[in-house]
Amino acid sequence: MRLPPATAGLLWALGIGFLLQQFLPEPLLMYFALWPLGEYSAGFAADGSPITVGFLPWQVLSYGFLHGSFGHVFFNGLALYMFGSSLEQTWGTRRFLAYFLICVVGAGLIQLAVVTSGITGQGVYPTIGASGGVFGLLLAYGMLFPNRQVMLLIPPIPMKARTFVIVFGAIELGMGVFASNSGIAHFAHLGGMLFGWLVIRYWRGQPPFRPRGPRLVR
Repeated sequence: MRLPPATAGLLWALGIGFLLQQFLPEPLLMYFALWPLGEYSAGFAADGSPITVGFLPWQVLSYGFLHGSFGHVFFNGLALYMFGSSLEQTWGTRRFLAYFLICVVGAGLIQLAVVTSGITGQGVYPTIGASGGVFGLLLAYGMLFPNRQVMLLIPPIPMKARTFVIVFGAIELGMGVFASNSGIAHFAHLGGMLFGWLVIRYWRGQPPFRPRGPRLVR
């Protein structure tokens, strides 16, 4: 099956981003990962001048195209492949791409607020990965195709897409509250789902937004 163009393009972008990380790990992490607000020391250059890192505006999007390991990018790419194709075929390329990028940015904003506030207790660290956008896709899939069967990989249990979304949302909320020092950006995942839900509600003209005429999405 030929992939729709935005889904294919995003998969290529994730792969290229991960490949570049193998050759330029430090510059990409310093300037394109999502850092908390403020400036933080990252050591010293060869001439003895201090090196600082910190938040830059484009990081709320660029962080989504960097990953910490092959497994990280593989499973995000797999989820994008599994859920993105059906959503893009339903919405069209432009709307699907806009939705995914909004979820990535929204997840980044939530993570930025959480990390900057220090409530995770993990100190200063960068956030990378497209998981916020992927969780947004997961939410959309559950809303548009609630009765479709989805198969978990580990363990291999089939369940309806709607149940899948509820289960994973509950797990992420629990992990975010009770395992905030796990090193996984659980609140970014929840942020991607929240912004995805808001976008779909906006397109449908449903509360908290005003009606916008005929329904635009399923």
